[in-house]
Amino acid sequence: MIIAIHQPNYAPWLGYFYKMAHCDTFVFLDDVQYSRGSYTNRVRIGRAGNAVWLTQPIKRDFGGAILDTAFSKEDWPSRHLDSLSGSYRRAAAFNETWPVVRAIWQKVPCQSLAIANRYIVEALAATIGLKPQFHVASMLPTEGATGDVRLAQVMRAVAPGGGTYLSGEGGSGYQSPETFTAAGYELRYAEFQHPEYSRGDEPSMAGLSILDALFHVGVDATRRLVGA
Repeated sequence: MIIAIHQPNYAPWLGYFYKMAHCDTFVFLDDVQYSRGSYTNRVRIGRAGNAVWLTQPIKRDFGGAILDTAFSKEDWPSRHLDSLSGSYRRAAAFNETWPVVRAIWQKVPCQSLAIANRYIVEALAATIGLKPQFHVASMLPTEGATGDVRLAQVMRAVAPGGGTYLSGEGGSGYQSPETFTAAGYELRYAEFQHPEYSRGDEPSMAGLSILDALFHVGVDATRRLVGA
C-alpha cells in the first residue's frame, strides 16, 4: 500500500499528480492551517509567454484551517474561466480541453477552499485516468499531533497494516524516517523531474498548473507526463 498526503491545493502542478499516479491512496490534508502565499489558493498559468498567478479570493481569517477558509467572492470560478479562456484559446489542445475544464469549474462547490479544491483535483485526476482511493484528514481518527508524527497517524488510519508514505521532496526538511519506521511504515520521496512539453511558440516553463499541459498537449499526453 502506497499513500500520498498533501494539502488540497488549487489546480496544482504536474508533480502533485505524479504522486497521485504512483499511490494507492491519496489523503487531502484539509485540517492544517491555511498558509498565506502558499499554493493552497493560487497557482501559476501561462499567458503570452509569461507565468501569471491565478488566485482564489478568500476571506482573510489567518490562523484557521484550510477546511474553514471561506471565499470572499463566490463568482471566482466564472472569472477564472474567463482568464483561462483568454490565456489558452490559441493553445493546440484548447478545443479538446476547454469543454472539460469549463464543466468542472461551472460545478465547483464553494462552501470552503478545501471542498472546492478537492473537487477540482479529483475531477482533473479522473480526466487523466487517475483513480486512487481518496480520503480527507479531517474525517480520520488521529490524535491531534503535528508534523511527521501527525502524518504517521494519518498513515495508520488509512493503512493499519503497514505501507509506504510517498512524500514530495519538500518534506525532507522536517520529516524523519525514524518517525515512520517506528510506526511501521517506510518513507520514500517521489523522484519527479518536471518534463518539457510543446507549448507552441511559448517557452518551456516548469511549475505551472496541470491545466497548462492539458491545454497545450491534451489529456493522453498529460497522463504520460505524470507517469501514469
